[in-house]
Order: sequence, then structure tokens, then C-alpha cells
Amino acid sequence: MSIKGQVKHKFCRRVGYCIWDNPKCPSVRRPYPAGAHGKTGRRKKLSTYGELLLEKQKLKCHYAISEKQLVNAYKKAKQGEGRAHEKLFRSLELRLDAVIFRSGLAPSIYAAKQSIIHGHILVDGKKLDRSSYRLSEGQVVSINAEKSPSIAEIAKGTNAKAPSYLDVDREQLKATVMREPELEEIPVNVEIMHVIEYYAR
Repeated sequence: MSIKGQVKHKFCRRVGYCIWDNPKCPSVRRPYPAGAHGKTGRRKKLSTYGELLLEKQKLKCHYAISEKQLVNAYKKAKQGEGRAHEKLFRSLELRLDAVIFRSGLAPSIYAAKQSIIHGHILVDGKKLDRSSYRLSEGQVVSINAEKSPSIAEIAKGTNAKAPSYLDVDREQLKATVMREPELEEIPVNVEIMHVIEYYAR
């Protein structure tokens, strides 16, 4: 793994497992914090604030978003009817970059973001270069294979199992949002209520 890749997975070693379930993550071989005392030292018991902060950091890390982006998503989730934690989790999971990653059309959340920024991704047949775009039921995301043959080749070679709320056609390099996900279906190991509690302090 490159130095850049190791930096992205530094947080994984801190929590003791890979945030994205990547078998090449350094945390697979070294599930302990970096540093001279990482392997032998005991993990400190976190305070209540520390536990809330850790869950917030895990959520940011998984979706590779900034603090500002998460705060804005939280504020939107508080508006209107419905439970804030459910709306927040679903809004993040239905981001364009998250759907591309989750469907296996990109090997990582970072690769998904790069594909979007460079114009390799289509939504309902039209190019869209905004990673934060929230997809709705029935919308179709696809790779522009004619202009991006290398990206298409990588996507066809992946064998990631997509969650049931996405219908993926690997040959056609497209994924359809069938419905909004149930919270228990979202494959993110985060206590989402802790994130809500963190911002509600």
C-alpha cells in the first residue's frame, strides 16, 4: 500500500479495524494504534464525550467528508418531520459517491469521488460532477464507459456485494436506487445516535 493509502487508513489502526472492510488495510495485520507503545499499550477507556466524538469521527471517515459537510447534513436532518438520526444516516448513504462505492462501481470511497470529479459518472444519463448529490428512488448511476474505459474495466473486475436497496448491473456498469435503505441495512459500523448526541450537546 502506498504512503498516501496508509495515511487514509491511519484512523483504522486507531479503532482496531478497517472502516471500509479493505483486506489490504494496515489494520488487518496491525489492529492497534501506531507508535512505539501501540501494540503493547492498553486502549484508554473513553469518557462519554470521547465516545460521542469517536463515533462522529468514524462517520466522517467512512464517507470521507469534512466537518462542515457533516454539520450541514445534521442541520438538514433536524428540519421537518421524521427522526433526525434516520434522516442523517440515509442522506449520507444516498450521496452519489457513497452509492458508487457501495455498488462496487468504484473500489473505494476515494476512487468514487475521483470518478465523479473527473466526469466519469452519469446520473440518469447525464454527467454529474458533485459527490454530495443525494440520489432518490429510481435514479440510475452509471460509468461513462466510452470516455472512461479504464474506470469501466476496474468496475467490471470488482466482486463487491451490493446491499439490497441497490440493483447493480455489472455488465452495463450501472446501479439503480430501488428504495431508501433501512438503518440496519447500511453497512457502516457507527452508533448514529451518538453522532446526534454529539451535535446536540
